[in-house]
Amino acid sequence: MSDKTGIAWTDATWNPVTGCSKVSPGCANCYAETLALTRLAGRPGYPGLPWTPENAEANVVLHPDRLDLPLRWRKPRRVFVNSMSDLFHERVPETFIIQVFALMTLARRHVFQVLTKRPERMGALLSLPEFWTEVHHAAWHLHDRIPASRQPWHPGHVWLASGWPLPNVWLGTSIERHRFVGRADALRETPAAVRFVSAEPLLGPLPSLDLTGISWLIVGGESGPGHRPMDPAWVRDLRDRADGAGVAFFFKQWGGRTPKAGGRLLDGRTHDDAPD
Repeated sequence: MSDKTGIAWTDATWNPVTGCSKVSPGCANCYAETLALTRLAGRPGYPGLPWTPENAEANVVLHPDRLDLPLRWRKPRRVFVNSMSDLFHERVPETFIIQVFALMTLARRHVFQVLTKRPERMGALLSLPEFWTEVHHAAWHLHDRIPASRQPWHPGHVWLASGWPLPNVWLGTSIERHRFVGRADALRETPAAVRFVSAEPLLGPLPSLDLTGISWLIVGGESGPGHRPMDPAWVRDLRDRADGAGVAFFFKQWGGRTPKAGGRLLDGRTHDDAPD
């Protein structure tokens, strides 16, 4: 949880939830699990247990005391929500997800980037009118509990009436292999101001990935001691199809023993495009 981060496509991280459990091959060498089992083990929210489904009850921890953290950041920034978890993990109650969205409703100076490997649950919740009604009510109550020094900066309460989906919340899903391209279909069915796909770590070609309705495509290779190689042809294909579809393309890294080991150049240049 920090207002600074080494993740190239965002400016800050915010973790109102920590801990997760693995659901697909992209999770095998999860950097967040590695941190949770080493440097962070024993700290609040990190019991030091492997991120298996059996340990999810102990590992997935809510942190309501962190909900108002983005309101303390006066400078606008892009905020990666739950870099150490998944907001739509089955162990995260709907009532807490509502609280997170209520805070994002108030903190309109920031852009929040929500990335999940569970887009079906995200779509099911965010498509319900009653979900947004509850977010609206929670935002009013949360605002009333915030100290005056950290209350939203807009005059009056106009910021609560600008409608849904929230214009400052980008929703994304991770797709690492071809068999998971259906996650993009679930994302497409989810109301969102901006939708994005993170093909990281990219573990194979994605020839049938449909970019319709997607605004941003992030691609990256895996890093760490057990990193799996990424074929440049897979990356070039995604870059070319994003370009043809008018989708912003961001190439994060080739990967290797460390995130920076292979650099970020693709055919001699960096690709740092992002939605407006």
